[in-house]
Amino acid sequence: MTVYKLPLVLEPQPEGGYVVTCPFLPELITEGDTVQEALANANNALEAIIDAIKQLKRPLPAALQPFQADKPLWVETILAVA
Repeated sequence: MTVYKLPLVLEPQPEGGYVVTCPFLPELITEGDTVQEALANANNALEAIIDAIKQLKRPLPAALQPFQADKPLWVETILAVA
């Protein structure tokens, strides 16, 4: 398994749920009813994009570089604190 590091934008929708996009990979667009579902769907979308790129025998976009465990990882999250 290869791990990729990409920025994702989760945009809340007026009717509920989130639309997920990636500023570096315009092909990645999906949605979910919850943050967790939206992130899981983004992972599935990324897998499909990588499969399509490989089937077309094209190089991966520069934004899709495998994550290196010895490099810093910046993670943003949302925490509910009472």
